[in-house]
Formats: sequence, structure tokens, C-alpha cells
Amino acid sequence: MKSADDKVKALINEAKIKTGSGVDERILADALSELEKMRQKRLTRSQQNVWRIIMKNPITKLAVAAVVFIACLIGLSFWRTSSSGIALADVLTRIEKVKAVRYKWTYKFSGYTGPNKPYNQEIRATSLNSGEYGTKSTWEWLDPNGGESTFSDIYFLPQKKMTIAINANKTYMRRVLPDAQVEKMQKENPDIKDPHAFVRKILKTKYESLGRSTLDGIEVAGFRTTDPNLWGGKNPQTDFKLWVDVKTLLPVRYDILASVEVDEMGDRLNIHLIEHDFQWDVSVDPAEFEPPPVPEGYAVLGNSPDLVNEETTIQGLKKCVELLGNYPDPERLENFFTVIRSALEKSETPAALRLKEEIKGLSKQEKDIRFTRAAIPIINLTEFYNALVQDKRDPAYYGKTITPKDADKVLMRWKLSDNEYRVIYGDLHAENVTPEKLAELEAALPK
Repeated sequence: MKSADDKVKALINEAKIKTGSGVDERILADALSELEKMRQKRLTRSQQNVWRIIMKNPITKLAVAAVVFIACLIGLSFWRTSSSGIALADVLTRIEKVKAVRYKWTYKFSGYTGPNKPYNQEIRATSLNSGEYGTKSTWEWLDPNGGESTFSDIYFLPQKKMTIAINANKTYMRRVLPDAQVEKMQKENPDIKDPHAFVRKILKTKYESLGRSTLDGIEVAGFRTTDPNLWGGKNPQTDFKLWVDVKTLLPVRYDILASVEVDEMGDRLNIHLIEHDFQWDVSVDPAEFEPPPVPEGYAVLGNSPDLVNEETTIQGLKKCVELLGNYPDPERLENFFTVIRSALEKSETPAALRLKEEIKGLSKQEKDIRFTRAAIPIINLTEFYNALVQDKRDPAYYGKTITPKDADKVLMRWKLSDNEYRVIYGDLHAENVTPEKLAELEAALPK
């Protein structure tokens, strides 16, 4: 690869400017020196005079132009850094020194989730992130029709190795986390709503400076990226903006616009996330991160052994038959609960008809509560399956083709050891089998 000196020489030669021995190197050194002075002193009056003197010489003028051109090619980012004087990497360094931050955010969704399926939802929240104790958020789900809001309290408690969600549908969801997952979540929260994660994501992209301005009475420096890799989904379009207090190097506001395709017709779902009202380095009361008690009348769900095991899994499969007349046919068992709800709306079993009759005339929130209570065994089933996936127990579920009449066929299985699998059959009896026996059973499954 050519050096910067060689590139300038080539540009001068191409312009047919003749120079004597040693002149090229001297001009280049002088030009680089003057550019560095300009960067450090930010174009004071004396610099402007130096600049005019330099630019009077046609040879020097071309050399300076070449240096600026090369600086862009090799990533010196001369123009970008001079526009605000703030390095985004320094912002991340400053954030990582913060022990706790409280902030607000708003999430708006609009557009279509499928053909002729308009969608509109707004979520508002206040979050408290503590490097020592975890995170705590209160979410407000606004009714798109102007009705009453619903609320959820969400906790991540690394010292307790658990997450807790207290939901408006009167469920208390508690998940126990393996050590590796706790460590990963503490090291770098993948959630875009986490202020640390947001800056890390921008730093991995080709971003631009928006210069300095005033926001809420604070002098700020702005940054922007439109890199589509920042968002998942099909054909994403993004516009990420960040404003930083030039005195503290701490964020003042995040503004994210994203859009993704949701069907083959080109319908899109639009997302707008705003984070604001940051309170950096706030004091934290450890009591705020103690596991909250279960509110009266709430159903407890989760993946703890007392709630999620083989017995509760079989109960969940029985509930599927009771409400749906068969085992559900999800594309993936992780989406079991969503599939169940959709199937229940079409089900004509006695249990399903009774449930639908009971919830007639109730509010949407009360319907959600009644439905969730009826489906608790099914939710526990999904939690058990997801735990098996997470523990790498090689689970498989064949509800797509197996019915309660298939007494001797594998409905679900998972690995106990290198030499043994646990199998639940179509009639819901269970036994341990060898890998060889399992292969024989699965070979006999309907195609």
C-alpha cells in the first residue's frame, strides 16, 4: 500500500507540476503541520492568515487539497470531529462510569402487521438501571381507542438470578436465569432501550456528526446513523439520532425511527422510540430491587422447578386437548401461547364454548385475565419447552401430526443424558428410552 507521501506525489505528478528534489516532502510536511494547527486551534484569526499564505502558492494549494483528500480515505475523520469536538467513544467511556441512571422512554408502533391489519400502539415507561442491582421499569400500555391504560412492572435482578414481570392481566411471571445468561445481560444488555447498548450500536456503524445545538436549554452535540443493520426484520429502514451534553459527555436524548416490511405486499410496521429526561448517577435504594410480593389474586407463572416440570407439561398438554380438541400445531413451540389463543377463538369444544360464553360482554382487560387463567397449564408447558431449549437438552415436539389417539407415537422428547431420552407419547404416558429406541420411534412418525 502506498504511503501518504507517495499518494501526494502521484497526485502532483498527474497534475504535471514540476518540483525540485526534496520539495514534495517539505510541502507535504508543511501542509500536514498547518492542518494539525487548524484542528487544535479551531481556525483562529491567526490561523486564517496562515491559511491564506499557504493557499497563495499553487503547489502548496494542491498538496493541501491532496492531504485533505487522503485524510478522508484513510479515516482521519478530520471534518467530522471538528464539527462538534465530541468523540462518541468518549461518550461511551463516560456512560460506563455511571453507577445508576433513571430515564423515560416512549415506544410508538404504527402501520400494518399484515394485509388489511392496521396496528397502532404506544408504550410509555420509566426505567431505573443500576450496574449493581439490575433494572426496574414501569410500562404503561396506552389504549389506541382512548380507553384506560394498562401497566406492567418489569424487573431484572442479577443478584437473585431472576426476572419478574407483574402484568395487567393479573399474572406474576418469574423466571430463574442460568449464570451464563445473567453474566451476559450484565455485561451488555442487548435491549435497544438500554442507554449503554444504544451507544455501542452506533459506534459499530458509519455515523455522522450533527454538530452542536441547544436542546432543552442544554448545549448538545448530535450524532446520526442510518445503518439498516441496527434493526432486525425484513428490509429495515433506520434513522438513529443521539444528542449529548457537551459538558458532561452524557446523553440527553435518543431518537430512533425504524421501519420493517411485514408481508409480501410491502406493508410496513413503523417504530419510533424516544428516550429522554435522563438522571445520571442517581442514588439507589437496594430495597427497590428486592423481589416484590405476589399481589393478591395474581396467578404465578414462570420456569422454576415447582411450576415447570414434566408433570405440569403433561397437564398443559391435557388442557390443550380440553380447550382445542387436539394438540396445537405451532410452527415453533416458542410461539405456543400466541398460537393457542388464535386456535381457541375457532375452537368448538365444550370447554372452549363455556369459556367464550363466560367472557362475553367483559372488557378487553378482563377477557385477557380470564383467558390467561384458563391457559396457565399451557403457558407452563411453553416455559418447560423453552427451558429445555435454553439448557440444550435437544427437545422436539411433534404436535403438528400427533393426536391423542396416537398412543405409541412420540409427542415430545428431550435428552436426559448421552445414553437416555425422556419421551411423552400421544396418549400422554411417559418413559425413558435409549437413543437407538428413540431413533426407531421417530422413524415411524407420520411424514
